[in-house]
Amino acid sequence: MTYTGSKGWFVQQLKAAGVNRHPKGLKKLEVYDTSTLRRLYFNLDK
Repeated sequence: MTYTGSKGWFVQQLKAAGVNRHPKGLKKLEVYDTSTLRRLYFNLDK
């Protein structure tokens, strides 16, 4: 269980949406900080 809004939660949500790596950096999601993961998560719809 992860807390809503935590780094682990964002990683879990992005992987559930099919995003396993950063689109530009091509590194694994776990490498990035929470603010970067948050931006990716909220830009999924765009």
